[in-house]
Amino acid sequence: MAKNNTQKSESFEKILFRSADKLRKNMDAAEYKHIVLGLIFLKYISDSFEELYEKIKLGEGDFAGANPEDADEYRAENVFFVPQIARWTFLHTRAKQPTIGKDLDNAMEAIEKENPTLKGILPKVYARPNLDKTALGGLIDLVGNIAIGTEAAKSKDLLGRVYEYFLGEFANAEGKKGGQFYTPKSIVRLMVEMVEPHNGRVYDPACGSGGMFIMSEKFVQSHQGRVDDISIYGQESNQTTYRLCRMNLAIRGIDGSQVRWNTEGSFLNDVHKDLKADYILANPPFNDSDWSGQLLVNDPRWQYGTPPAGNANFAWLQHMLYHLSPKGVMACVLANGSLSSQTSGEGEIRKSLIEHDVVDCIVALPKQLFYNTGIPACIWFLSRKRTGNGDRKRTGEILFIDASEVGYMADRTHKEFSEDDMAMIANTYHEWRKEDGKYEDKKGFCKSATLEEIVKHNFVLTPGRYVGIPDEIDDGIPFETKISALTATLKNQMTQEEKLNAEIRKQLGKINIF
Repeated sequence: MAKNNTQKSESFEKILFRSADKLRKNMDAAEYKHIVLGLIFLKYISDSFEELYEKIKLGEGDFAGANPEDADEYRAENVFFVPQIARWTFLHTRAKQPTIGKDLDNAMEAIEKENPTLKGILPKVYARPNLDKTALGGLIDLVGNIAIGTEAAKSKDLLGRVYEYFLGEFANAEGKKGGQFYTPKSIVRLMVEMVEPHNGRVYDPACGSGGMFIMSEKFVQSHQGRVDDISIYGQESNQTTYRLCRMNLAIRGIDGSQVRWNTEGSFLNDVHKDLKADYILANPPFNDSDWSGQLLVNDPRWQYGTPPAGNANFAWLQHMLYHLSPKGVMACVLANGSLSSQTSGEGEIRKSLIEHDVVDCIVALPKQLFYNTGIPACIWFLSRKRTGNGDRKRTGEILFIDASEVGYMADRTHKEFSEDDMAMIANTYHEWRKEDGKYEDKKGFCKSATLEEIVKHNFVLTPGRYVGIPDEIDDGIPFETKISALTATLKNQMTQEEKLNAEIRKQLGKINIF
């Protein structure tokens, strides 16, 4: 039953996005996403406001005698106060007016003025000349019909899912640029399922639109926890992306006050210098050569070796390790080159990480998972819990998982993990970590390698070197029979080749080439 409901909601979201995309006309997807996502956010906070407004108006419970236009009543309930000119009911009536663009910009400004935590976050792009106001009115009608049903909680959840789905579709439409703000859902889900952020501090130093935080919150809720069980900390250097993130968090009711923006980024201006996080989840830019490493040569974060100025891969790993608590665990997506590179001292840093026993697991990912790159990628799992702390003592071991052939083609160009795929990979890691786990090496898929084996491979961490090639399944056909059939096929193909060559010579002879 649940499966059918999921399929229905996905179908609804796809239909909705197609309808919204038709209204885009000639506008670039990178511009258009802020217009659409801003409207979805506006609808969300307006719905939340209206729900509480009605309770205050009726004087229910603690609201007896309260004024429904008093902003403090809403702040006390952690609900954004929405001024009259910004309420969805008001704006919807003006959707067909030529001034609707200016009305929406005014609405966003009014909301920011009443709610300081949203200052500088909301898009004010609706009055721009290149935005067709008729199409904008159609978009308002479309978004106005998202929250169907009477239960406010259901409508809010649906708006959150629509926002998340639209982020992914816009990332797909933008290609390389889209990948800068969005990590595909199945990768994020896999990382969260493996790291298991039940409670504590969750950190992402390159947080994009906040997917790691959203999925962590979903994980907590699916395990009967409370959103308050985790606190999130993040940093983003792209202001536009940061705004998407803050709206994404707000629409999920997640406190984003510790998610910060500055142009310098986490390396040059670390806004969480003293943070020690229990869980770190990140998908930083691959092979970034413009990270200002030459300015940070003697930085205290480089405890395992100074990363090269021409590649930030090992700078990201060490930055995160620096912020990892004594019992923390982290997952970081990097290009596969990080597993084997020996240039510019990277091999020595990798060796140091291994010898200091912080590398827990390496997962090789399939191609075509990402919107913005075809570079093969992997996930590094680093941990400070390897001596026990509720898990099996596994010092001197690293788990290798080769998932490069796992997944299915979701469309012509992109691959995704199914629920079974994610469960298979995550459960392999969990069973390996458990005291009484049922882990077993599986040829071609997973291998628990010792430090001695890794030394033999010169500290290269490519999973394929360790897991080997899967055994072929015996089809029961005797070898002699197979050879006989193959020989007959080859003989037939050679005969056909001779006939074709004779025919080619004959035809060329007619035009005096032979």
